[in-house]
Amino acid sequence: MPELSRSQMLVYGAVAIALLLVGARWLRSAEGAGAEGGVERLAEAPEGSDQGSFEIDQNDGGLVVHVAGAVRDPGVYRLPQGSRVTDAIERAGGASAGALPDGLNLAAELADGQQVVLPAKAAAPGSPAAPAAAADGPISLGTATIEQLDTIEGIGPVTAQGILEFRDEHGGVGSIEELDQISGIGPATMEALRGGLQP
Repeated sequence: MPELSRSQMLVYGAVAIALLLVGARWLRSAEGAGAEGGVERLAEAPEGSDQGSFEIDQNDGGLVVHVAGAVRDPGVYRLPQGSRVTDAIERAGGASAGALPDGLNLAAELADGQQVVLPAKAAAPGSPAAPAAAADGPISLGTATIEQLDTIEGIGPVTAQGILEFRDEHGGVGSIEELDQISGIGPATMEALRGGLQP
């Protein structure tokens, strides 16, 4: 076997070091992703409370979404960029027995900081569950129906339909201020929306 020259040994050594660095980086990223394929649960709201305190590390990238409503394991999760509403629901354990998955656009792309609320079936047929929920507090813009939007002062069926179309076209709405792009929504309507909606 011929002896290797000094330059050949340097090249082989550099290749070996590069392979070791790539392998170490791959192992670190595989450990960070975990068995969930890059999907991470960040926090869970304490039982018996509507809000919890969450510690979120913004350096990891991806999306952070709050999944609530009729899911088996509600909480705050980190998902990869480009995830859809259906991915968030699956990550939260899937829909519970009383869920109404057709109440959401499951194909909508998620936005960072979005709340996904999977609605539950009404307790009795014909009961006005949606308007009653609207009276308790702000309506979630990510899951609002035409009927819920119509309960906000200054919003009629036509504007409510425009809001839903805007939400579906843009894969969700990150803030209430984005709604001023919709025809028929002026400054007075924006004030009503800020009081009656949450992103």
